[in-house]
Amino acid sequence: MSVNENGGANRAGAERDHGRPQAIPGLPGPGGPGRGGAPVPKVRARNTGATVRRLWGYLARQRGGLGLVYALTLCAAGVALFSPYLLGTAIDKYVLAGDLNDLLRLCAFLLVLYFAGSVFTWLQTYVMTGITGRMVKSLRSDLFDRYQLLPLSFFDRQSKGDLMSRTTNDIENVANTLNQTVTQLLTSLITLGGSLFLMLRLNLPLTAVSLITIPLVLLATRSIARLSRTYFAGQQKKLGELNGLIEETVGGQKVVQIFRRERESAAQFQAVNGQLTTQAIKAQIVSGLVGPFMNLFNNLGFALIAAIGGWMVYRDWTTLGVVVAFLNYSRQFGRPIADLANQYNLIQSGVAGAERVFEMIDMESEYAQRGGELPPDTNKPRHTRGHVSFEGVSFSYRPDTPVLTDVTFEAKPGQMIALVGPTGAGKTSIVNLVNRFYETNAGTIRIDGTDIRTLDKDALRGLIGMVLQDSYVFSGTIRDNIRYGKLDATDEQIREAARLANADSFIARLPHGYDTALAPEGSNLSQGQRQLLTIARAILADPAILILDEATSSIDTRTEMHIQEAMRRLMKDRTSLVIAHRLSTIRDADTILVLNGGRLIERGTHAELMAAGGFYAQLHASQYAG
Repeated sequence: MSVNENGGANRAGAERDHGRPQAIPGLPGPGGPGRGGAPVPKVRARNTGATVRRLWGYLARQRGGLGLVYALTLCAAGVALFSPYLLGTAIDKYVLAGDLNDLLRLCAFLLVLYFAGSVFTWLQTYVMTGITGRMVKSLRSDLFDRYQLLPLSFFDRQSKGDLMSRTTNDIENVANTLNQTVTQLLTSLITLGGSLFLMLRLNLPLTAVSLITIPLVLLATRSIARLSRTYFAGQQKKLGELNGLIEETVGGQKVVQIFRRERESAAQFQAVNGQLTTQAIKAQIVSGLVGPFMNLFNNLGFALIAAIGGWMVYRDWTTLGVVVAFLNYSRQFGRPIADLANQYNLIQSGVAGAERVFEMIDMESEYAQRGGELPPDTNKPRHTRGHVSFEGVSFSYRPDTPVLTDVTFEAKPGQMIALVGPTGAGKTSIVNLVNRFYETNAGTIRIDGTDIRTLDKDALRGLIGMVLQDSYVFSGTIRDNIRYGKLDATDEQIREAARLANADSFIARLPHGYDTALAPEGSNLSQGQRQLLTIARAILADPAILILDEATSSIDTRTEMHIQEAMRRLMKDRTSLVIAHRLSTIRDADTILVLNGGRLIERGTHAELMAAGGFYAQLHASQYAG
């Protein structure tokens, strides 16, 4: 297995003087909000119907649970629909007739019925909560799985805070929306249909009166929903921006304090926070208009029915019990319309979050090739001699800004090839291309004579080990971090790797040795100690091709001597590509490649290049000028 730290994501930034990858339209740009980029435009749900259908596809995986929810909803709605009929019957048969005994029996039956309805409603909520939880778990897993398949270039141009917001806030928003809307929608639809059917059976003229307010309700709902949808989408977008800013500022708090930017950071936060608050207030105010409008129209309809129904009783065209039952049914008929309107506005918030989640899930995998996944018979080498060759390779992060131009060189098995040059020369880009973090624009890269574009990426990276200048450790124990590149390694192999990396001595001094738990980002270790762990990780992985990106830059001089010795043992019989800034570390390299402006301008051994008196000799002289 490979030990590909961050895949050069952080280091790649140093070489993007030539051209930074561009952000996906509609998503936060490089480095998150607040870095001087253009304002992010407001977005709105582009296709509510398609997003709802995709969510339904996740829910439909639990057909048994949904069937039970439907049955419970039908029972609860049936109780609500049957109760007004019994009230009307009680008035006509028992109240007006003075039959107290039968009235009491009917009241007792109504109490039992209402209690049963409450039980059905609770069970409905209980079952639906479980369904939603499992559905959201599946959605979150799909999103995180997609993150594992996205190319490194995607993460280079996206804000980590925004991605975190999609994984947490947006998915929680979807969960809350589903919990509140699915059962309510079922209840509303059943109640609406049942109420209309019973109203038509009871009295056709009064039913016509009840339907007068429906066009007004639909018009108001449509107008409010259209406006609130925009604000809810904007609210989710601003929340992603705020998370990105928080993550960026907290992660770089030391830099903030060193440069005394506390006030500016606070002001920047207040600006984004204010924008989020404005969007949230607008969304809530607009969506909150639904309730008052629905109450107005329902009360208007109720008053009309009461007046006309009373007049019909007065003319003996119907009974008082029918009018009372009808008034209850008209309330039940109007309430689902109001609920549907409210749910529609709530759905807009969930849809806005779901679209942001699906936008990530739909991102093309780095394993995609010409619109589809790599075929199953893709070449998967298990062993390699480590013969690496670049043949006329050109590359750019942006079409108009070349980073590498016509680079050709060869690294034979067991050779140490050093890459030197000023910042932005293209050194890390070469490393990224070997790992296929990016694809070449022209030319071919071969390993043992095979074009790496025909190789399975997992298998390719399994042959390569990397140690980056910016060390990265994960949550867990020291043992887990060293074993990260070889999960089946024994404890003895882990200790041997740590010993070769000169890490065993400081690990032994820790309170729990190899079982010491690391703080977030390894903050309970020094930078040098973290680097030693990443070197031990690479040693344990035992790769055929080794890439070192100034791996000893964070280590003191005394420790570096031991590390250099360990590295020489590690690089024996392996092809090694070493990015060097301190030229003293690559004097023994078999070949030194000198890059400048993306072009390979010199090559040779240290002695040959010094004798030539060219660019390398100038770099060497500038480092030792003192």
